[in-house]
Amino acid sequence: MKRAAVILLCLFLALTHAAGTEPRALPDSTSFARLDTMLVRYTAAIERESFDVKKAESDFLISSVQDSATTQHIALWLYDHYKDSPLMGDEAVAIHIYDNWFKPGTIAMRSEFDRFDAELFTTFNRSTLLGMKAPEVELQKPCGGTVKIPRDGTYSILYFFDTGCAKCKLESQLMPTILKQITFPTTLYAVYCGQDKKAWRQFRRHFRVHNRNVRIVHAWDPDLETDYLRLYGVISTPRLYFTDKDGEILGRRLELESLEEIIHYICDYYGQAQKQ
Repeated sequence: MKRAAVILLCLFLALTHAAGTEPRALPDSTSFARLDTMLVRYTAAIERESFDVKKAESDFLISSVQDSATTQHIALWLYDHYKDSPLMGDEAVAIHIYDNWFKPGTIAMRSEFDRFDAELFTTFNRSTLLGMKAPEVELQKPCGGTVKIPRDGTYSILYFFDTGCAKCKLESQLMPTILKQITFPTTLYAVYCGQDKKAWRQFRRHFRVHNRNVRIVHAWDPDLETDYLRLYGVISTPRLYFTDKDGEILGRRLELESLEEIIHYICDYYGQAQKQ
């Protein structure tokens, strides 16, 4: 992959000369626009590579340019690309770029506001990256007592919601139909992020999943005594996670469609295992 990076950089240098820039002069906007086009093509070419490959390639691209303005442009472009990538898990690459280049001050962010935003993003995402062990937190049960989520031993769905959230209401209506398809032991942790006991009681009364394979555990932390909001990046609701029997995160920041895809995949795997 690094050979492709070298080609990309050589192309950029050629574009710089073609644009009429003098040696040591800052690249113009046209050159950056062409560089962006090449970066789009390059990141698309390695889209299906592992996160470790993407991290290494990002470091190589950033470190291979001598001009500080171009280095900053590439680093910011890659950070933004992976931060906002629709491919689940790419956030890990953005966090890596921030930790290794922006946080130590090697490369400057666009502004202090952007640096604050990046610090917030990394803080609220670094604990729940794909493949990591899901953070264990102890929350309160509706009728007293506590429960730790998630627990090892079964697949787990962590659903962080609020009764006043319009999207949460829609997902809560649609989710039981998806959960009915589960053919393997699963625990759904429905974590209420609000403080209205009456509204929460109404939710629990109407939220039903008619599937013996699915156990529902309701929990909340009305006084925010735990750090679950940061650990699970709950800056807005809903938030959905899926973990395996060992607590490893298989899906993060899921939409219902992607949750259903994971369920189908595990159902197929579980079904084949049962036949053997």
